Amino acid sequence: MSEIVKEIKKRSKEDRVLSIRDLEISFETASGTVNAIRGVRMDLYKGETIAIVGESGSGKSVTVKTIMGILANNGHIDKGSIMYTFTNEKGEKETVDMVKLSQKEIRYRFAGRHIAMVFQDPMTSLDPTMTIGRQIMEGMILHTGLSKDEAKKRAIELLGEVGIENPEKRFSEYPHQLSGGMRQRVVIAIALACDPDILICDEPTTALDVTIQAKILELIKKIQVEKGISVIYITHDLGVVAKVADYVDVMYAGRIIEKGLINEIFYDPRHPYTWGLLASMPDTETNSTRLYAIPGTPPNLLEKPKGDAFAPRNKFALKIDYLAEPPMYNVGGMHRVASWLCDPRAPKVEMPVELQERIAKMKEENRKYE
Repeated sequence: MSEIVKEIKKRSKEDRVLSIRDLEISFETASGTVNAIRGVRMDLYKGETIAIVGESGSGKSVTVKTIMGILANNGHIDKGSIMYTFTNEKGEKETVDMVKLSQKEIRYRFAGRHIAMVFQDPMTSLDPTMTIGRQIMEGMILHTGLSKDEAKKRAIELLGEVGIENPEKRFSEYPHQLSGGMRQRVVIAIALACDPDILICDEPTTALDVTIQAKILELIKKIQVEKGISVIYITHDLGVVAKVADYVDVMYAGRIIEKGLINEIFYDPRHPYTWGLLASMPDTETNSTRLYAIPGTPPNLLEKPKGDAFAPRNKFALKIDYLAEPPMYNVGGMHRVASWLCDPRAPKVEMPVELQERIAKMKEENRKYE
């Protein structure tokens, strides 16, 4: 367990860089209003790594794109706040509510400069008509006021820092001349160009092979430690989460339904949806020839779900799950779960035996590296 996890309870509000409260976002479509984000609450502290996990369409990317000021034109924030604390140009700590700013202002003042994002497909993130060097320099010149010569020197240094060999040569090349792994390193270099406080990684290794994935994750972790930045990972890959996260938020149907420290989520999951996610991870130790799949499909958010949105897919659902949305229960430590099964009055339900066996194996494997 990382040192930051051990110290997490000692933190004060002064360490908090991002605080999201009761965020609700909807999209206007031809079919009606889609209630995409429903009351999200999230905190990010200095130097911490949070992983937001869930199926496609659960609201992971929408949440972070709102922070970056790149919400789609048909989307709008209905409620909530996104409080961001940073050091301004005068060297003073300042807190702003991003919800009250225009997307244009967020992109101009904060995107790239204070909050940067690494997207999942480096080929669509990079401009094929511009050299690598020019793309890295662009943000530095805009946000930091460096001269072209200073920006070029720093860009070449950055290429070296992200592990690209012969950076002087690569500086003048175009994206198509680089491999997928090298392109993703360039995207990371662009994100780090202005020394941001927060780095958002949206499925940063999806388009890469397994060997390169590991190198990219190690690179991001190394840079995080060196620069003390806070990182948010958006992913559906729990294998990635296990390698990088201090804290995990599990999202379903636009709401965070379980959150906690990495060990709390992986070794003591309480929500049936989290059980399903963990059980569906490929495992070479498992004797079964079939991979578990969560039954059913996510709800249609054109209508706000009545009760627990996961109830129709949950074989452990109670009657109340179809009537009222569960509150967030404190189940100990940093662990919070939005499930009626955590209510003291609910019948005791054990996680599936197969998952219990898998968790026992994970614990045993982890002890080998302690």
